[in-house]
Amino acid sequence: MTLDLEKKDNTVYRLVLTGGPCSGKTTGQARLCTFFENLGWKVYRVPEAATVLLNGGVRFPDLTPDEVRTQNSSKKRMFTAAEKFQENLLKTMMAMEETYFALASTCNRNCLVICDRGTMDASAFIPKDTWEKMLSVNGWNAVQLRDNRYNQVVHLITAANGAEEFYNYEDNSCRFEGMDLARVRDVRAAEAWVGHPYIDVIDNSTDFDTKLRRLIASVCRRIGIDTGDRLATNSHKLKFLVSSVVPDNMFPPFQDFEVVHDYLVTANPKIQARLRKRGQNGIWSYMHTQRRRDINNTQVIEVKRQITHRDYINMLSQRDDKHHRVLKRRRSFMLNNIYMQMDIYKSPCHPRCEGLILLETYTTLTGNELIGRLPEFLNVTKEVTGDPSYSMFNLSFKSEWTPSKLKHENNCVDGAYRTIIEN
Repeated sequence: MTLDLEKKDNTVYRLVLTGGPCSGKTTGQARLCTFFENLGWKVYRVPEAATVLLNGGVRFPDLTPDEVRTQNSSKKRMFTAAEKFQENLLKTMMAMEETYFALASTCNRNCLVICDRGTMDASAFIPKDTWEKMLSVNGWNAVQLRDNRYNQVVHLITAANGAEEFYNYEDNSCRFEGMDLARVRDVRAAEAWVGHPYIDVIDNSTDFDTKLRRLIASVCRRIGIDTGDRLATNSHKLKFLVSSVVPDNMFPPFQDFEVVHDYLVTANPKIQARLRKRGQNGIWSYMHTQRRRDINNTQVIEVKRQITHRDYINMLSQRDDKHHRVLKRRRSFMLNNIYMQMDIYKSPCHPRCEGLILLETYTTLTGNELIGRLPEFLNVTKEVTGDPSYSMFNLSFKSEWTPSKLKHENNCVDGAYRTIIEN
């Protein structure tokens, strides 16, 4: 089945391509552009701001360590010339993106905007305290720059990690990294985006052509485009039960979020609707989600739409009293080139959710294969993919139930599904 995305309000999908040196970003952009234009979409490609400036004569050795003063209202901060360049680089990137985003919003067709790196990539190249200082001076925050700005982030792993024989920097005048530095840059770029709600990581476990098809498939899956047999891929969502949480210092770099879910009353009992509030340090993003069966009753379609705070407050009046509000602490991290999210359920909740910890990821591995690659500190006890006992919808019920009964009553939303992210 192919979804008809040609509707009155056109889709504007903002995508970030990131990754280490020699990861395939340039070729990936070209393939994405061709694929989506063949579908009738308009495609804009935002160039990498750093490459634009470096091609204009900027040289990092020319940036002195001398401090220069910058002022924002009553706040005064000291920056080195190199740090000031990074700040201006980020401002340049944002201005370029806003130009393309504005153009896309006026397009009468569905529009894909591909950003060659995004705002959070800047944090991978400067010390953490400098990054925090930059945010403070400009009144920026990570939720705005990372979560609310882009629909999806795809990280392409550098060839220096898993495809070393293909790594080179001779075809890019702005690339100078050897393989060791390329690996470091790749990891830092991945860590910079940890916490974005929709990240896909494309590694080098396949040949390069298949890697690019996996890239296209990941974007199509997030948007909700059925590619049929054109893009063979076996990436799938897996869910695992975790027995306990270990100290933070045992994890790779991570981001923690507070997440609040509320299920809503719907006119059609075979449609699920919920609100999600997700944020850090009191700064939130808001999402409205519906899940329903397709017209042929062959699969479940999940439609996600980012909403404003005002919309969120108004929709809360439709809360379904049959369900508890779901409170979680969500930990996002990269492990063995796989992006993972671990949900730790919080009180107040139904007793069935007390102490519950679930780990989710998209991967080409099977459940048992992935468990074998996970470090012991995660304390994974079993795979629960597709188990109705661990469906958030079922877990949030106030009444008691049996898994078999709920599986029958809520069959409309069981099984694999495709996600559509709308504007």
